[in-house]
Amino acid sequence: MIDGPYFVLTVLGALACGLVAGVFTAFSTFVMKGLAALPPAQGIAAMNRINVAAVGPAFMAVFLGATGLCAVLAVVTFVLWPDGATVELLLGSALFLVGSFGVTVVANIPRNDALAEVDQDSAEGAAYWHAYVREWTRWNHVRSVASAAATVSYILALT
Repeated sequence: MIDGPYFVLTVLGALACGLVAGVFTAFSTFVMKGLAALPPAQGIAAMNRINVAAVGPAFMAVFLGATGLCAVLAVVTFVLWPDGATVELLLGSALFLVGSFGVTVVANIPRNDALAEVDQDSAEGAAYWHAYVREWTRWNHVRSVASAAATVSYILALT
């Protein structure tokens, strides 16, 4: 079993990944459904405002904090190679860094940037909105599952 500062890092990693999983799951299960039910112009406007608010200090501290903790846990695990928890720690780190942070960078942010550029009152904007909701939510499901799985993996490392 891991202990000391390494234990604290793992608990914080599990907590941060769990918080991120909760935010992503909320978006997948009801926020995006509510936005999709709006007329496209209103949905686009609302999502663009959400995307601006999301890069505020509260969410970014949790999201980037989780990313940093996962990276530190991965490096420390490679250096210390703890007995009995190595697989869980590396798996948790990989799940979050690739499945949550990586997917955010390569799938969700580019879609957010493209949404910010569309004319919300145009036919093209409406067409993009429908594709955006479907694709963004699909990738958000990946982020949700990856973040939750990282949480479980870190918890298993603590047992």
